[in-house]
Amino acid sequence: MQGDPDRDMRSGFSKKNKIYYSKHKPQSIPDEPYLDLVTYALSPKHPTAEIALIDSSTKEQISFQQLPTKIRRVAVGLHRLGIRQGDVVCIISPNSIHFPVIFLAILSLGAVATTTNPLNTAAEIIKQVKDSKARLAFTISELKEKVKGTGLPMVFIAQTPEEDHIFASEEGHTIAFAELIEDHSWELPAVKIRQEDTAALLYSSGTTGVSKGVIITHRNLISMIILLIRFVLAEAGTNGWELVYLAVLPMFHVYGLSVFSSGLIAAGATCVIMSKFGFEEMLKAVERFKITNLPVVPPIILGFTNSDLVEKYDLSSLKYMSSGAAPLGKEVIQAFATRFPQIELIQGYGMTESTGAAAVTTKESSKKYGSAGLLSPNMEAKVVDVDTAHPLPPNHQGELWLRGPLVMKGYFSNEEATLLTIDKEGWLHTGDLCYFDDDGSLYIVDRLKELIKYNAFQVAPAELEALLLSHPDILDAAVVPFPDEEAGQIPLAYVVRKSRSNLGEQDVMSFVAAQVAPYKKVRKVAMVNGIPRSAAGKILRKELAVLATSKL
Repeated sequence: MQGDPDRDMRSGFSKKNKIYYSKHKPQSIPDEPYLDLVTYALSPKHPTAEIALIDSSTKEQISFQQLPTKIRRVAVGLHRLGIRQGDVVCIISPNSIHFPVIFLAILSLGAVATTTNPLNTAAEIIKQVKDSKARLAFTISELKEKVKGTGLPMVFIAQTPEEDHIFASEEGHTIAFAELIEDHSWELPAVKIRQEDTAALLYSSGTTGVSKGVIITHRNLISMIILLIRFVLAEAGTNGWELVYLAVLPMFHVYGLSVFSSGLIAAGATCVIMSKFGFEEMLKAVERFKITNLPVVPPIILGFTNSDLVEKYDLSSLKYMSSGAAPLGKEVIQAFATRFPQIELIQGYGMTESTGAAAVTTKESSKKYGSAGLLSPNMEAKVVDVDTAHPLPPNHQGELWLRGPLVMKGYFSNEEATLLTIDKEGWLHTGDLCYFDDDGSLYIVDRLKELIKYNAFQVAPAELEALLLSHPDILDAAVVPFPDEEAGQIPLAYVVRKSRSNLGEQDVMSFVAAQVAPYKKVRKVAMVNGIPRSAAGKILRKELAVLATSKL
């Protein structure tokens, strides 16, 4: 920021163009037009650990030396099955040591990966497969019945060596992972992949509440890797730590995909992978594998702060824990710092449309309770008045707009939604109410986009409302967020029953639970006489949210 008289050195705000600039030193992004994520991630730039990936349960390992060969073998298998550049391949699986290999193999062909939450219902999975035009699915045996309805050929990822033999005998369009990679003698044709080509389609409810495919490019992911190397490796190098991450967050999510499935490989760090989360199992893994870095969500921070289980395990190797999805309160941060003074707690802000971390705390900004930190390197922001779109200076609340190399290309096959979210100047309209303080720290105040954040998952009220209105005894309905200490927010449904209906609160919750993924379930119900609406017929959610916190 030196030499710019219109830009405030302290806040990063330019009085001339009303833009907030990152206070971090800009990071160089490769300018070669033809550069793909896999080539970048596997190119030797940093000293690497011996082991790249470890399964926390089976202890199976993949070394950095083995990784390129394993990726190529999967790519050959996919090519043999007819996958070509531009084709979409779906990964419907919990965390696995094979997940990063599969993801990178897909991208190495110039194909596109789309991931989905394995907890989603069959109908939700079918909808995503149809929208993304996927041609093949990687999954596990437990999810076979869900995926079968898509009509896609399936590659089964074995969770035990014995399962490969079971899968090999399956009838229909199925193949075992071991069978996929057994014939690796084929020659792969050379493909030219541009940085601007699509690497992944990650489905997000975005700013409108309707799930859409977010186009994440190779350049987006390369930029995210550069940030990871900038923040994590620099600190580890200074202190001489060997980086060992524990992957408890889901790899189908933008953060898990960009960090665990590519970023740590490029950084030369070891990633220990948990296929199924359990709080005590996580603590055991920290002790057993000497974990140094642990990305989590707020409920896990609360567990570290309040649980007696943490006293049973040696957690002295932990240097960093990073938390996202929702800001942590002052009391939680202070209690955590008192109990774990050796661990630096990092917070950040991001969304699928910004390829993850658009802002992150530093040692200085982490002391500001409720702050999401400073803008990430190379990122710019505006805070605009919600009604007038007039740009605002520090300490004024408005909608957050973002611009930079992390911003998505757009929404897949949805030009209208793209134009509503990214303007002609490249600003991503996040739908989040925020402000920057005089030091350039970002504070997220509210969600204008009305999504409910249950743990790290997005729940769209409109989707649940449409489902509720399909019930024969429900006349009208509205869904709003309700504060919850562990989950951050839970869905609360206001329901207007039809006359003479005896529909109960539990009946409503059971009706929804039978048709959606567990994280989308309605967890609180209030029977009301009417839903407040504007003259245009829009639900007045803010009135309901106030009512929820004052009377329930």
